Amino acid sequence: MDFEKMRFNMVEQQIRPWDVLDFDVLDALMEIPRERFVPERLRGLAYSDAELPLDNGAKMLEPKVVARLVQGLGLSKQDKVLEIGTGSGYAAALLAALAGEVVTCDIDAVQQQSAQAVLEDLAYSNIIFTQHDGLLEASAYAPFDVIYLGGSVAAVPEVLKQQLNDGGRIAAIVGTAPVQRAVLITRSGNEFTEKVLFDTVAAGLDDRTNKPFGDFDF
Repeated sequence: MDFEKMRFNMVEQQIRPWDVLDFDVLDALMEIPRERFVPERLRGLAYSDAELPLDNGAKMLEPKVVARLVQGLGLSKQDKVLEIGTGSGYAAALLAALAGEVVTCDIDAVQQQSAQAVLEDLAYSNIIFTQHDGLLEASAYAPFDVIYLGGSVAAVPEVLKQQLNDGGRIAAIVGTAPVQRAVLITRSGNEFTEKVLFDTVAAGLDDRTNKPFGDFDF
């Protein structure tokens, strides 16, 4: 398969038309081999406009959703980022390409180890891996300039907001299907403002179907 061509088509036909126009984000997307993060039997779908299942029942967000969330954060190399839900590791790669340091946490050690192996093989050296429930527990590496949630939540937990530096921001998909919105939350002192980025529907961070891998209709 010509993954390079598929990657180019993803950026030009899915990402750009969805109002992702930040050159740094687009350049990073062109460099990251998404097929490396997808379960082997689904690699032909790595650049499709769809959520893809992981072995543990979690799902990778659509590429355009990840791209637009990350664009909304306006990352710089001075930013220290917390990612909630390592999942496949694909979003961690994008965050690490744009920020100074990424701390990524997940509750599934096996899935995270799989993602870590890929990220280390691709020579990402600015990612720290931790295993805990980031929706309930504060990170030992707090505070952060940016927090990225790799799946939807009913509401953004207060424990995340309190880990932000002044001026810090959170990108999250909130609500319950079929009505969900991607939002950008920004901290100013003890106040938090919220801006709607776009409407979408996404798998929850705590979604686990516990299906055998072969049960998915792909």
